[in-house]
Amino acid sequence: MTEPVSEPLSFDSTLAIHQLVENVEKVIRGKRKQIEMVVTCLLAGGHILMEDNPGTGKTVLARALAQCISGEREGEHVVFKRIQFTPDLLPMDLIGTHIFDDTNKAFIFKKGPLFCNVLLADEINRASPKVQSALLEAMAEQQITVGDTTMKLERLFFTIATQNPIEMEGTYPLPAAQLDRFYMKIQFGYVNEEAELNIYREYLNIAKNLVELQQVLSMQDILALQVMAGEVFVHEEIIKAVSHIVRQTRDHQDISLGASTRSGIAFLKCLRAYALVKGRTYVIEDDVKDIAREVLEHRLIYRNKEGKLKALDSIINKEGERLAKLKLY
Repeated sequence: MTEPVSEPLSFDSTLAIHQLVENVEKVIRGKRKQIEMVVTCLLAGGHILMEDNPGTGKTVLARALAQCISGEREGEHVVFKRIQFTPDLLPMDLIGTHIFDDTNKAFIFKKGPLFCNVLLADEINRASPKVQSALLEAMAEQQITVGDTTMKLERLFFTIATQNPIEMEGTYPLPAAQLDRFYMKIQFGYVNEEAELNIYREYLNIAKNLVELQQVLSMQDILALQVMAGEVFVHEEIIKAVSHIVRQTRDHQDISLGASTRSGIAFLKCLRAYALVKGRTYVIEDDVKDIAREVLEHRLIYRNKEGKLKALDSIINKEGERLAKLKLY
């Protein structure tokens, strides 16, 4: 058995993450795992896509999280913007455009909503592929190009995108290149019966909680936690496990397009951040199984329906069994 080499987390760091999750849970009931996945993606420095049927709470979760980290505290201002994607949306509606300034008799650039810290891209698959692709450079490179000018986005830039299932009318599937820019994709799903009954009993209080949510983390807090996530210890065998899973998706008979090297890097970043969310400075074997599907599922193309149901799980379980035998921790 190998002991973790890292020191225990400081109380303040653990408390900060706990407060953030607890604050969001005042509004989103029965979805702690999904909340932790969104926070994991934030601390990993990536972007997250939430998909499910209308009315399951995707947009409310995004708004609640943004409200908990948006606002002004200690002189810092975390800017939150929401874009409702529609079929008539244009790329300039996201990026911005040049307008004529009568005072200075010159064209000036008016920034669009992409120039923010936390972006809620609501129902992203209702806009045309041309508009969807306008997000690609911002998500991948944290910059926007307008004509001959390239402008850097803020150091903290986190996209929370929601979409309804692509089978529904009036939706456009996201291109593979953009799907790959999302570190995670989570299915929101319906809550269990007990949680749903509690929502019905307390829906007035829940709506009030959303309005009254207070900021619990500043921009510097988030940036500091992102640095801490990057320093979380990952055992060599867990790094090998990530490599094995990624490579096996390329060779599986039921998968026509496997995971890329970039997805393996995102996997490791999310593992580190997830360990931090769980109050550890080291990744354990169970973390791999906990988040592998959320990190990899949306990056794969399957040959058949049966493969979609079983292929990735079989790869993850096989590697999980190998790690369990090693008894790293």
